[in-house]
Amino acid sequence: MIKKKRTVIGWAEWVTLPQLNLPLIKAKIDTGARTSALHAFSIETFKKRGAPWVRFQIHPLQGNRKISVTCEAPVVDRRMVTDSGGKSERRLVIETLAQIGDVTRRIEITLTNREKMAFRMLLGRQAISKFDFLVNPAYTRMLKKVKPAIALETYRTPVQAAPPVTTEIPVPVDSAPLLSLQEEHP
Repeated sequence: MIKKKRTVIGWAEWVTLPQLNLPLIKAKIDTGARTSALHAFSIETFKKRGAPWVRFQIHPLQGNRKISVTCEAPVVDRRMVTDSGGKSERRLVIETLAQIGDVTRRIEITLTNREKMAFRMLLGRQAISKFDFLVNPAYTRMLKKVKPAIALETYRTPVQAAPPVTTEIPVPVDSAPLLSLQEEHP
């Protein structure tokens, strides 16, 4: 039997979400969580070309509320998610590209307010398995070391817009209405 060499990551890693114009966001790698979550506030849904989309803001750097990025993405689902404290909430789900180290995969992410949490992003088991990484909880940021000043400078430099999402993402039929759907006007 041939053993495949797998990349080992730490319990926290830098992630890039290019379609959301987020060049750096520190994520907690959480093998105890099934789904991934991204910090989001000022969440509003709208329709674009007849499909449900979401617009939200994010403070991408921990402890820095001065930097805010506005993101837009197609909504692929709404799901009930139970957090580590046992509290359940219905969350919007988006699908986007995520890059960790040199590997890029399409993952699903739920949107929730993580303002009081230590990490702006949580990478759960479903996403970890798409990357086929092994997690070593004794280490952190094994694939990319970024000093706080560099992370800050990354967001001070204008971000080039990501290319539009070209793949069609199916919108599931859900009996629960989306939050205040609005038609976007050009």
